[in-house]
Amino acid sequence: MTLLAHDRYCEEIAHQVDLLRAVVTSGADLSATVPTCPDWSLEDLVRHMGGALRWVDTLVRTRAQENVPHDRVPLGSGPEERGNAAVLDKWLAQTGELVVAALREAGPDTAVWSFVPGKSVSGFWARRMTHEITVHRADAALAAGTDYEVAPEIAVDAMDEWLDFAVLLQQLRGAEEALRLDGPTRAIHLHATDADPALNAEWLLEFGADGVRWRRGHEKATVALRGPLTSVLLAFYRRLPLDTPGLDVLGEREVLEFWLERATFG
Repeated sequence: MTLLAHDRYCEEIAHQVDLLRAVVTSGADLSATVPTCPDWSLEDLVRHMGGALRWVDTLVRTRAQENVPHDRVPLGSGPEERGNAAVLDKWLAQTGELVVAALREAGPDTAVWSFVPGKSVSGFWARRMTHEITVHRADAALAAGTDYEVAPEIAVDAMDEWLDFAVLLQQLRGAEEALRLDGPTRAIHLHATDADPALNAEWLLEFGADGVRWRRGHEKATVALRGPLTSVLLAFYRRLPLDTPGLDVLGEREVLEFWLERATFG
């Protein structure tokens, strides 16, 4: 696996902020429930995403060596006024400018606290925020009923990162009942059918009582999820149902469903 260039992540964060702003100013109902995050309205989602970007801006800009509490992040909860798309858009635009400038100035190798052992550098946050906003923009698009697309190399890297987090979570919390993967080793093959072969957009995830591991490649598995790259990514992120047109589940569907029930950050 090869990470994208730091500047590419910074560029994508700026691009995704612009696309999220377009949802905010599209006339969409800011009070609409987000189907994939039903505890949030569309405005809540935007404030959450902007707050995460502001938090990372604070971490990187101050070269923080420990976590920064949310209440110490300037305007981390968003503008005081709610329900005003123009005000929310202005805050989000300023947020994007701040975090991208901080990440560009820091470069990829500046020491900055992170929650992942061995990844306490600014480059970690450039990648993390790229995929955080890429997926949350999908949530926003679903809430607003707008189209959603993402660059193939970003989607592939987002899948790599998500699988890395799956391994980390099992290492840290795998003994918890809700995350246990007891039983024989099972395998999930993910296959993007529309991707350029040079992207190698196929993954094999193996899991069982002995842990979780993944690698790129085309291999036989207990179950396969096939379809367009963006749809495979969003389904594996639990943003699209498995019966979405264009997606195919081949093999033991219950194994994929078992995994998806446990696939979570927190």
